[in-house]
Amino acid sequence: MEVYNHTYTLRNCRFVIDYQKILENVNIIVDNGKIKDIGKDIEGDEIDCSNYVVTPGFINSHTHTGMIFLRGYHDDSELMTWLEKMWEYEKKATKEILRLSSEISVLEMLSSGTTGFVDMYFNPEDIKELTEKYGIRAAAGYTFINNLFDPEEVSKKQLGLSKTGLFYPIVNVHSLYTSDKKTLEIANDIANEQDTWINIHLAETRKEIYETKLKYGKFPIEYLTDLNIKNYQGVHLGWVASWEIEYLKNARSVTHCPTSNMKLATAGAFPFYEISEKGINVTLGTDGASSNNSLDIIREMKNAVLLQRHSYWDTRIKALHVFKAATYNGYKLLGINGGLIDKNQVADFALFDASELYPLKKDRILSHIVYFATSENVKKVIISNKIINKEEIKENIKTLAKKLNKIIPD
Repeated sequence: MEVYNHTYTLRNCRFVIDYQKILENVNIIVDNGKIKDIGKDIEGDEIDCSNYVVTPGFINSHTHTGMIFLRGYHDDSELMTWLEKMWEYEKKATKEILRLSSEISVLEMLSSGTTGFVDMYFNPEDIKELTEKYGIRAAAGYTFINNLFDPEEVSKKQLGLSKTGLFYPIVNVHSLYTSDKKTLEIANDIANEQDTWINIHLAETRKEIYETKLKYGKFPIEYLTDLNIKNYQGVHLGWVASWEIEYLKNARSVTHCPTSNMKLATAGAFPFYEISEKGINVTLGTDGASSNNSLDIIREMKNAVLLQRHSYWDTRIKALHVFKAATYNGYKLLGINGGLIDKNQVADFALFDASELYPLKKDRILSHIVYFATSENVKKVIISNKIINKEEIKENIKTLAKKLNKIIPD
């Protein structure tokens, strides 16, 4: 890992792309972790970028990093059966297993150009430490889930989490079907106290819709609105009534996890276009390594487009929509001035090997990144002043995976 403390220049970048523009053969000057200028000038150390396509870093807006040890376990069940199996097996997990799983997840995400993520699991203190170790940005918190943990204990732990330059405490609520009204009210109070947001699986299945309506007389999004819960991140949303979209204007963001939804057969249809047209922030997530099973956000962009076209029989959702969701919108969720390659934005980049994105034509670069590329085409990741090489990531994953293999329970 190379560290540049002051000023450096990515020189002669073959292409530079964000959701607003594509530039060719330009320099990017970085000063103290932020973009100072884009053009022909050079300052500080020089890094040859002539064989790279530079994009903003990607944000994985929903994952469960500690679930790497569950990858491939009980893979072919529908959501509720799968969840029961996960909860049962998770009881065997030690703190060391969760820590190793989260660290491997961080490295896997870095390898696909992910520079920040939102985590829902049981070990946010590990996530906080890993942000310092690798320089990645993360939002995480303890998880309210009544059938596993006492809400009061979760509350105490959550209030002990503090913000750093890279780590952002959030309040995780697993779902409406695992958390009662009192728990939701506690979570909302903590979110307000910590000036953060609630991250919750929401309107994921038809069963959830029916049971919420039966229990509370309202649909899930309507119910959250009734409880005056506004600053939240709703994840999945495959079963949203058209009139509920208006309520989502109160949300901080909604997150689409297409691969997980397909794998767990949750059906429905995430209303990507309709939500976007209302000005609601749409982000993208891989979900966890047990429900995806990949943490490659680049593959997730492609799957997001394909699932929309399959579900809606049209091409309204395009490569640009999902690219924006995975970059600019993800940074907006985190509250960071990033996701664009422009002055005063944080200097978070993914560097793709230009020679592997062929035919190399300006009007095809976005298409290549969304529909053709995978994490294998990302060669370097830059987060502020840290430059991480792909080979270093791969070697670290191998070392940690060996350790994890030895301690995973039968």
